[in-house]
Amino acid sequence: MIRVPKIFALVPKSLRKIVDLNVRCLATQGSKESQSFTMNMFRGQLQTNQVFPYPKPLNEEQEEILNMLVDPMETFFKEVNNPFKNDENASIDKDTLKSLWDLGAFGIQVPQDLGGLGLNNTQYARLVEIVGYNDLGVGITLGAHQSIGFKGILLFGTPEQKKKYLPRVTSGSVAAFCLTEPSCGSDAGAVRSKAIKSTDGSHYILNGSKIWISNGGLAEIMTVFAQVPIKDPITGETKDKVTAFIVERAFGGVTNGPPENKMGIKCSNTTEVYYEDVKIPAENLLGGEGQGFKVAMQILNNGRFGMGAALSGTMQSCIKKATEHAVQRVQFGRTINNYGTIQEKLARMSMLQYITQSVAYMVSGNMDTGSQDYHLEAAISKVFASESAWWVCDEAIQILGGMGFMKATGLERVLRDLRIFRIFEGTNDILRLFIALTGIQYAGSHLKELQKAFKNPTANLGLIAEEVSRRATRVIGLNSPSIAHLVHPSLADSADLCVKSVESFGSVIESILVKYGKGIVDEQFILNRLAQAAIDTYTMAAVLSRASASLTNNVSSAEHELLMAQVWCTEASSRVAENLKAVGTTKNLDVYTKLSKISRNICDVGGVVQKNPLGF
Repeated sequence: MIRVPKIFALVPKSLRKIVDLNVRCLATQGSKESQSFTMNMFRGQLQTNQVFPYPKPLNEEQEEILNMLVDPMETFFKEVNNPFKNDENASIDKDTLKSLWDLGAFGIQVPQDLGGLGLNNTQYARLVEIVGYNDLGVGITLGAHQSIGFKGILLFGTPEQKKKYLPRVTSGSVAAFCLTEPSCGSDAGAVRSKAIKSTDGSHYILNGSKIWISNGGLAEIMTVFAQVPIKDPITGETKDKVTAFIVERAFGGVTNGPPENKMGIKCSNTTEVYYEDVKIPAENLLGGEGQGFKVAMQILNNGRFGMGAALSGTMQSCIKKATEHAVQRVQFGRTINNYGTIQEKLARMSMLQYITQSVAYMVSGNMDTGSQDYHLEAAISKVFASESAWWVCDEAIQILGGMGFMKATGLERVLRDLRIFRIFEGTNDILRLFIALTGIQYAGSHLKELQKAFKNPTANLGLIAEEVSRRATRVIGLNSPSIAHLVHPSLADSADLCVKSVESFGSVIESILVKYGKGIVDEQFILNRLAQAAIDTYTMAAVLSRASASLTNNVSSAEHELLMAQVWCTEASSRVAENLKAVGTTKNLDVYTKLSKISRNICDVGGVVQKNPLGF
């Protein structure tokens, strides 16, 4: 008998809510079967609807509109914006900000009838890619405003709220997303700010504070999250539940601290924000009482693809600087681009940029065609992009050598700017757990369904027969699923590697569920490796899709893309096999146990345990 764990029982409360929200959203679509490639991977099944063919959601009119905006955006960064000055002054001057407002850059996705440009997600991705290429500090100012700042109004706002606030956030009023507090970073459910509803129900009184708020010192309009005491109509019990509000600085009682002195993205304004007896009209409730957690997670899920797009631009800039140096710098009688070490660096840098860009546009394309099952892919996009961009920039500095370490080159600023991306809008560590636990929960629900089916086999012959057939083919290796018909013939072998990774992944997940049951939530060494295997497998599918489209359409770079896709699938599939093997072998599990003990020893003494070799 397959033992199906009630995984949520031991998941930390806030992370459990995130996982639960993602899984429950499937039920609202009239079917519990997700269209997500990554979700189905946890069942060992291929769901290719959102991967093949590579999305191209822009029609001629949308492409024309985008092209009209690209040139002014690029001109702004060439002629108006000065990233060195922004970094040195730790601010963006008023004239530069005015130019951005004039471009419409603060309202890219707001409908045109409400003052914005009315662009879709793919058009947005292209514009933020240009921003990421040039200045990540400016990118955070723009992103904190629209990707998260007023995104809640776009997603959850009533018609009245949209009509009132969206014209303002496109015409001069900066927005901010105010969630993080000293007691809650990734643990969004630990918010302590509180909003008490008035006796007559006409308003709420908000008290509390937020930290590290991007645009915190500039924002006139804020999406604020606070606990609201809510009485259960059935039990009569009153409990605090996170609730979202639209708060204006003009309400009074809203103040902020001085700008934080940060490692990077210095020109973006980051401050603490304080709320003292702020009177919020009841009509400024966003998404309903007690729905704040859902609002926050949907905002963050919805905006993560933009980070991938921006960082693909950053990587492209780093690669350009590294390449220009490599083809000119002469060492030992030859330019350094002739040496294998430099060639490997440039090739891997380009591969990571290609994958990051492929995933970002795949997610945005799926969103634009109406997908609701993109949350794991968006998380993968953010994790992969932020880690790849850091590596690419670091290698670019290495190729430039001493020149790369100098401020004038600009790469040291980019490296400082990049460090925050692995932390904010969901730390990569939490997102890896989110990917693994959400997928495992989805796989567990399927096993539970099978368990019920076997209790009444006569009524469930179809489901049982399908599962028996799938398992049999997996065991004997015949009639395995294939995506060869979905990829270009020259990528058939690479496609087989991706399929084998999916099949192996599903088998290992089932074994993990049977072995650990509900205890899997405490096995973060294992969960992290499952997440990495999921990331590698999904990125394989993404590059297979994009490279196939390029080859089929005879794109000028198609043969180059073919090479990158082949190399990536070869290496990624090997990592998948290694990580899946690692979660089940006694040798590796013993290593995890020892690593845990080493960590405990360090914590017990407050630092390094071993003495200096000289005895100190």
